[in-house]
Amino acid sequence: MLELEVKEMIIEVLQLEDITAADIDTEAALFVEGLGLDSIDALELGVALQKKYGITLSADSADTRRHFASVQALAAMIASHRTK
Repeated sequence: MLELEVKEMIIEVLQLEDITAADIDTEAALFVEGLGLDSIDALELGVALQKKYGITLSADSADTRRHFASVQALAAMIASHRTK
């Protein structure tokens, strides 16, 4: 399942040692509330997305903020990129 893959990537890339994939709510916010990630975490995830899926995102784009809203949003963006 792509959402599980995204959760595992987040844990691995950000070295969240005390969190499992089951601890991450698929629909919860990734930034501020929810996981409480910050802009440095977003950069690291962006690099990981580029390496793993070949997806390049613009840092200041409204679309990028929308894609990073939750695990569910990231998974949907990856899935749509795969079908192109």
